[in-house]
Amino acid sequence: MGDILHALPAVTALRAALPGSWMGWAIKPQWSALLQASGRGASLEDGPQVPNRGLQMPVVDRLHPAAVEQWARHPLAAATLREISALRRALRAERYDICLDLQGAARSAWIGRMAGAVRMIGEAEPRERVARWFFSERIATQGRHVVEQAREVAEAVLHQPLPSLPAALPQDIEAEQWCQQWLAERKIERYILMNPGAGWGAKCWPAERYGQVALEMFRLGYRTVVNVGPGEERLARQVCAASAGHAVAMIGSVGQLIACARSTRLFLGGDTGPLHLAAALQRPVVGIYGPTDPARNGPFATRARVLRHPESRRDHARRKNPEAGLLTIRVEDVVRAMQELLQEEEATA
Repeated sequence: MGDILHALPAVTALRAALPGSWMGWAIKPQWSALLQASGRGASLEDGPQVPNRGLQMPVVDRLHPAAVEQWARHPLAAATLREISALRRALRAERYDICLDLQGAARSAWIGRMAGAVRMIGEAEPRERVARWFFSERIATQGRHVVEQAREVAEAVLHQPLPSLPAALPQDIEAEQWCQQWLAERKIERYILMNPGAGWGAKCWPAERYGQVALEMFRLGYRTVVNVGPGEERLARQVCAASAGHAVAMIGSVGQLIACARSTRLFLGGDTGPLHLAAALQRPVVGIYGPTDPARNGPFATRARVLRHPESRRDHARRKNPEAGLLTIRVEDVVRAMQELLQEEEATA
């Protein structure tokens, strides 16, 4: 999820520069709602749009589902081979002139090569070094943040700078209506959206502390909506219990999460996809960081406060326990950062 959201501003800018072009995106099926509204989308009259596109699918013209995780679990299964073959045919049928690999992984580069594009563009130093051997053009990026790096790679398409634009996300009317009804049923008006999960344990601030933050924010007049992913229901229960019942768990679809993030007063969480979603929607963000570098992976182009211990070091080892520096961040530190951002928002409203 985070990789898509980090790449999306670059592709949004590319769409604005090339409004009449045909663009496709190879994507894991579970994240397709980040590019296309799964329900009834908003009409063009409902708001601003990226040139040549509507609000239901604002950036790309075609999605190519790639169930890479399922394929990895069953690499020699007949269904896997059929799906890979079908993806290759679909990519080739579009006759793409250019392929951008904005993830820098071996499997994303491999899928990109399936398209048979004349130009295959990626970073000179991608996340997984083996990916660079798939590229016909290797771009030496200078930006520190991954969003900046993605834009530099995309600029190679036209050999000129691209504007710095916010990510264009789809608007799903059905998801928006669901969110409004869900909040109304619980009598929630002003709310904080919180995500206590993360890709691995070392990035996770304790659930009990998230709950204590929710309790303090209730005393300040804000409810807390706790969003978690599949399999994290126990984590949500821990947060809600520590909040004395003032936090409410919300487990919905990606489209519904987008709708709820769009109207939140502030987002709180670690280095995880929902944080980058809130930043992409330009909502205020408080990020709690430990083993990952916020200069590279922090909230981008939005009002933000990032809390991180100065001795925390970048470490992508999938450790189960929270990183030591992360545990030095106190509940009162987080609440103070949230109050500062909320006051700034009210002052500029």
